[in-house]
Amino acid sequence: MKSGAVRRLAVGLALVTASGVLAVAMPGPAQAADSSCEGRKVKSFSFDTGTLDVYKRDGYVCAITLPKRPGVRQHMRVSLRVYGLRPVEDAGDFKYRAGPVTVHAGQRKVWIKGEVGRGKYDSAGWIRV
Repeated sequence: MKSGAVRRLAVGLALVTASGVLAVAMPGPAQAADSSCEGRKVKSFSFDTGTLDVYKRDGYVCAITLPKRPGVRQHMRVSLRVYGLRPVEDAGDFKYRAGPVTVHAGQRKVWIKGEVGRGKYDSAGWIRV
């Protein structure tokens, strides 16, 4: 092999490797900027300091709590409870969202809660999503 062919082969391999690294590092099209839940949005509940978004896909229910003022570290919580089971929640001091939390609900009802700072949302009972 001549040195020109070797150089072209090396450059080609470097380009293929770099594009593979970029493809792995870039988020896929399935993830939206404001959500990391899969499925379609079925409910959205607004409250004073944020929004609680609920998604559903193949019997799974996913929820996230988004603040009205993103980028400011504040206490947030999201909780999903399927009828007959224990709640699944994510809570802490976050800048952009609490969650996602996902449960398999099938056809059962769920109880949903969300908090951002002092503002809260509570479905106050079992709802079907």
